[in-house]
Amino acid sequence: MALFRTVVPDVEPVTLADAKANLRLDHDGEDALIGSLIRAAREEIEASCGLALIDQSWRLTLDRLPPSGRVLLRRHPVREVQSVTVFGSDGEASLVDPAFFSLDAHARPARLHFHTTPTPGAVLNGVEIDFVAGFGEAGTDVPDLIKRAILLLVAHWYEFRAAFGAAEQPVSWPAGYDRLIAPYRSRRL
Repeated sequence: MALFRTVVPDVEPVTLADAKANLRLDHDGEDALIGSLIRAAREEIEASCGLALIDQSWRLTLDRLPPSGRVLLRRHPVREVQSVTVFGSDGEASLVDPAFFSLDAHARPARLHFHTTPTPGAVLNGVEIDFVAGFGEAGTDVPDLIKRAILLLVAHWYEFRAAFGAAEQPVSWPAGYDRLIAPYRSRRL
């Protein structure tokens, strides 16, 4: 099983102008650095919480479908399943009719239930599920707590960028960061 992003988001949840205002910067000399810190903060939050903040495409590959016919899509929130492809023993691809599965996008993680379980002929990666996950297409669609967490990380990493070498980064997490992202973390019992 492998889960990987196929299309990256077009925009970031926090704009460069918002980050610079938060940092109280009025010059353009470090725009590239701040832009990379925004991207790194988004990626950190997405990875630690299992989220997709801005709409992006993902692919889940499986050797076969589980006997229960239920597949968990571990990026939240899932907006739509674009396609399910099953590969035969000779590598021929066939699309599964959407009438044969249903999506429970409200669950976390989202569940894709197959009413009829197709059997792939390929031994490895015989099933591909392509889906879109994210809160929306724009930064305004992302919850404010997450945007605040991004700004907090950007400010913290900006402040401590020269005090420690690249091998020691990130040095620490800012106070309050865990509390901001806590409602969005996946919990296991």
